[in-house]
Amino acid sequence: MDGLPVTIRLIDPPLHEFLPDITELSVRVALAGDDAEPQDRRLLEAVRRLHEQNPMLGLRGVRLGLAIPGLFSMQVRAIAEAAAARRSAGGDPRPEIMIPLVGAVQELEAVREEAAGILAEVAEATGVDVPALIGTMIELPRAALTAGQIAEAAEFFSFGTNDLTQTTWGFSRDDVEAAFFSRYLELGIFGVSPFETLDREGVGRLVSIAVEEGRKTRPGIKLGICGEHGGDPESVHFCHEVGLDYVSCSPFRVPVARLEAGRAAIESAGSDSR
Repeated sequence: MDGLPVTIRLIDPPLHEFLPDITELSVRVALAGDDAEPQDRRLLEAVRRLHEQNPMLGLRGVRLGLAIPGLFSMQVRAIAEAAAARRSAGGDPRPEIMIPLVGAVQELEAVREEAAGILAEVAEATGVDVPALIGTMIELPRAALTAGQIAEAAEFFSFGTNDLTQTTWGFSRDDVEAAFFSRYLELGIFGVSPFETLDREGVGRLVSIAVEEGRKTRPGIKLGICGEHGGDPESVHFCHEVGLDYVSCSPFRVPVARLEAGRAAIESAGSDSR
């Protein structure tokens, strides 16, 4: 990847994905009774304290980084030290640090200040300066609607269309697709699942607003999407229409994404010439 940008998203999955299962741990401690390991008791106490009813909308992303001091700085330091080592070896690393789930510019400002400090520390310690863009993932409607403010602290936006679709519709993707999407398709409420093709009227409108407001604040801001929509032909055409710089998707979808991006560019050039 020498000479090419590499976007690294700081820790984003909900906290429960990193913790032991609360039911399994509770059973183990209960069965052990007075003989339960002290470590298991302490772990159960911590898991209960951090347990959430709706973890996808809970302590994750930037919230986790702000709530647990040192978590993001650890990751930023690892990125900076790896980039410095690569540059010292004659490479040309170009890391981009992405802060996930930002909903207010104040969150991003706090993390950005911390990250900039770590980057400066590593540069001083190694004698190698590795510039790194710091941006954010737009996954919440509030972030899209306040993109003008957020762009003051972000050098790039990556629209997380999977979560942006969930938070805009109020759908839990893991639950609703099997529960009632087939019925919605039968009734014609959906022409296609909004998790397969980007919902232009709702999610797309939020993306458009964020693009306009973000570029008004920072004209040169880099914009793209990351999510399964990045490999969907119709969604790729939408991204071209609103002026995004790139799409990102699962590896197996890349050929389709590249083909459709080229087709969108040709169609756009053709319509402009007319």
